[in-house]
Amino acid sequence: MADVQDHIQSLSEDYQKLQQDLQSIVESRQKLEGQKQENVGVQKELDTLGDEETIYKLVGPVLLKQDKVEAESTVKGRLDFITAEISRQENQIKETQEKIEKKKTEIIQTQAAAQGETPGQGTQPAQ
Repeated sequence: MADVQDHIQSLSEDYQKLQQDLQSIVESRQKLEGQKQENVGVQKELDTLGDEETIYKLVGPVLLKQDKVEAESTVKGRLDFITAEISRQENQIKETQEKIEKKKTEIIQTQAAAQGETPGQGTQPAQ
């Protein structure tokens, strides 16, 4: 019986670790969504600017002139990267959720098997 308890405890710890991993991935994805929205806003601003407008980029404490084409390229590159990362993390979320469900099922099955083996808890045959 102690082996079963240890096994259930181990499964429970694995389950909690998977839930923590899922929470971490979801938080990371939310940060990426925020970054994506910021970059979409920058892209919209760049779209409204004329070709003759001056664009400055903040590098540390200094503002440097930047070409519009270069700025648009940088923002597009960031958006592509962020979109790919969001997609990758969505896949991780899906995989982790599947692992959580499998672990949950395994815990339930182990508990049910343990209860079935417990003496005195089954039905007694009629005499």
